[in-house]
Amino acid sequence: MTKRMVLMLVLVGLLLGGIFGFQAFKTHMIKKFMSTRGTPAQTVSTVKAAYGEWQPRLTAVGTLRAVRGADLAPEVAGIVAAIHFKSGDEVKAGAPLVDLNAAQELAQLQALQATAQLATINFQRDSRQLEAKAVSQAVVDADAANLKSARAQVAQQQALIDKKLIRAPFAGQLGIRAIDLGQYLSPGTKLVTLQALDPIYVDFSVPQGMLQQISTGQDVAASSDALPGEQFGGKVSAIDAKVDTATRNVTARATLRNPKHHLLPGMFVTVTIQSGAAQRLLTLPQTAITFNPYGDTVFVIEEQGKGADGKPKLVAQQRFVTTGATRGDQIAVLSGIKEGESVVSAGQLKLRNGVPVTIDNSVQPTDNPAPQPKDE
Repeated sequence: MTKRMVLMLVLVGLLLGGIFGFQAFKTHMIKKFMSTRGTPAQTVSTVKAAYGEWQPRLTAVGTLRAVRGADLAPEVAGIVAAIHFKSGDEVKAGAPLVDLNAAQELAQLQALQATAQLATINFQRDSRQLEAKAVSQAVVDADAANLKSARAQVAQQQALIDKKLIRAPFAGQLGIRAIDLGQYLSPGTKLVTLQALDPIYVDFSVPQGMLQQISTGQDVAASSDALPGEQFGGKVSAIDAKVDTATRNVTARATLRNPKHHLLPGMFVTVTIQSGAAQRLLTLPQTAITFNPYGDTVFVIEEQGKGADGKPKLVAQQRFVTTGATRGDQIAVLSGIKEGESVVSAGQLKLRNGVPVTIDNSVQPTDNPAPQPKDE
């Protein structure tokens, strides 16, 4: 190897050593700068973990139906002669609603009544003659049979005429009138709907696994999206005697108070049932929980010594928790935190273990066990 080649190798070695040395010095200086600078504190909102009374509840979606409801229709054909109601009226049981033309039936009734009257006279006359031995017993028996037949025909005709007057079968609220004066009606033509609205039924389904948690007489509360802010109380009145094999649900029925008739048959409502005794559980706002496939977590605020200003240094520490049921904006925490600990309720996305934090609770997420929608 010549001197020239040795010199070149020495120069290359010196050059590479200088480059690597500079990179190591640069990295050392960056680390030193970052260590002197420190991690900036993150601003978060916190809430104290506290125990509260927790009433176990079941929630289901139900459909309303009237305690008594029917679409009224005539049994016989006829022309509408009179209408005695207006759409939306409240009526009592037995109130007349619609008259059908019964002129022909009334004339036929008069003829049958005359026949029955003649049969009565014949029976009375022959009965007196039988006492005088002027007629036989067979004649009197025939007169009695004729009288019974005539009276039966009168009763049949009267029943037909009575069907020409449609009455309310029960008390309730009428719907929209579906007929007009002078209209010809066939048997079964809808006249108007009649619904008894107070009280009102709600039918709902619950899974078979929750069947033991409901029983007749339990208090229920119902609410509807169509009536924000209103609650309708009632009680469970019946539970079906079988489970649906397709859904494995059982149908239950509750009776609700509806004095203002705000609830109407066919509406859907959310039904809440109080089940079991009240429990004392540790609760947090749902925003405090970070839900992950590998487990639910929270960030707890802890003190780690003093800061440069002499104040306690606050840092965030992540913990796994076991969560339970939810109630409005709240969630029950079964394990992982203790009462009185400060838990981050907003700002978790920028946190990691050991990050210093600054607490600002001027704005807090909602923590209402029974939130109500507001129109804004």
